[in-house]
Amino acid sequence: MPIEAASDAAVLSPPAPAQETGGVDAPAHVAIIMDGNGRWAERRGLPRAEGHRRGVEALRRTVRAAIELNLRYLTVYSFSSENWRRPAAEVFQLMNLLRLFFRSDLADLQRNNVRVRFIGAREDLASDIRSILEEAERRTAGGTGLNLVIAFNYGGRQELVRAARALALDVAAGRLPADAIDQAALDARLDTAGIPDPDLVIRTSGELRVSNFLLWQAAYAEFVFTPVLWPDFDRATLEAAIADFRGRDRRFGGLGGAG
Repeated sequence: MPIEAASDAAVLSPPAPAQETGGVDAPAHVAIIMDGNGRWAERRGLPRAEGHRRGVEALRRTVRAAIELNLRYLTVYSFSSENWRRPAAEVFQLMNLLRLFFRSDLADLQRNNVRVRFIGAREDLASDIRSILEEAERRTAGGTGLNLVIAFNYGGRQELVRAARALALDVAAGRLPADAIDQAALDARLDTAGIPDPDLVIRTSGELRVSNFLLWQAAYAEFVFTPVLWPDFDRATLEAAIADFRGRDRRFGGLGGAG
């Protein structure tokens, strides 16, 4: 599924116990690029489909951990716009896993007060897949606990094009003066409108790139890279990333605490 390493990014070793640090507060919004299902399976001589199945189990663990750690938002990159380039059989397996996940887990998400929201293009999706997304959003709309944001058929560049097109249409229709276009106007037309920007972006499997994920929203996010393959991701890995985040000095372009 889906950056070049920056000075305020870190590569984590395998999970270590989380510990309190004297830095910033814990993140309210964690976003994860879930990567490594195929490699996890290949290293064990298993079919890639088994890696994806174990990846769903890791997602369940991570959602539980996010609830227990009182995160407000968890965004996961489940299927990118570019993933359609994969073999048709693998895409079919991934769609089936989506169907199975919500058939078996939607009631549990409701019980745990989780609100589900999808970001990404929906127009060209199969009708049954669109229905699954809409049902999950409708049935969990009243959730006041964790906000689970699932990036599905999502690409950051594609999202920006859609937002730019919406702005152009509003200007052409006379609903918006061209000189009123600012960051807030663009932000309001993104898939993530109303969702705070991520504080922390985690990428698994040791890869150091963003892969077209939340390009606008992650402008000031902290990045953590872990060699842990996604099917092995667990609460300890999440806590280690959060502990690393809490030790950062978030300057947002200013001088920060160091002066």
